[in-house]
Amino acid sequence: MSLSDHDLIARVLADDDRHAFGELVRRHQSAVRNFLRRLTGGRQAWADDLAQETFLAAYRDLARFRGGSAFSTWLFGIAYNIHRSARRRERPAVEWTGDASVADAKPGHEQTAPAPTDTVDLRQDLAGALAQLPPEERAAIHLCYAEGLTHEEAAAALACPLGTVKTHVLRAKEKLRRLLRAWAPA
Repeated sequence: MSLSDHDLIARVLADDDRHAFGELVRRHQSAVRNFLRRLTGGRQAWADDLAQETFLAAYRDLARFRGGSAFSTWLFGIAYNIHRSARRRERPAVEWTGDASVADAKPGHEQTAPAPTDTVDLRQDLAGALAQLPPEERAAIHLCYAEGLTHEEAAAALACPLGTVKTHVLRAKEKLRRLLRAWAPA
């Protein structure tokens, strides 16, 4: 029988059960790492370091988790804050210029729909387009689409108003649509 996240948290808090916390890490590490990889523009080593910091912070502050949201939402909030702090210390590698275009970078695909064999190219172009989004928009769209969080849950994770998350998602979608227009069917 598998224990719920809340049961595992209770064990950690009551008995300092490190095996229970290890189970929480196993359950959520892929999602947290994936989220951070999106935020770091695919810089896997940096994202993995930030994920480790996230789980250390979660362990230290576990008593602050009140259960008002899913444990994963709380973890995404910690991960986002750790990423923001790290980003302040380091200049972003890619900034949105507003005029970069994946269609310009991929000649011959200006008005063609992707063929099944183009899946790898599409993923690479999507990763490149996501890297061009401002971190706040990248975080919001990743949480809502890749992690399946509602706008309300994403707002809680990002510690910002619901309207701000909706705006970030809308702007991100518009920019991605422009950047990936080469992949849109004619």
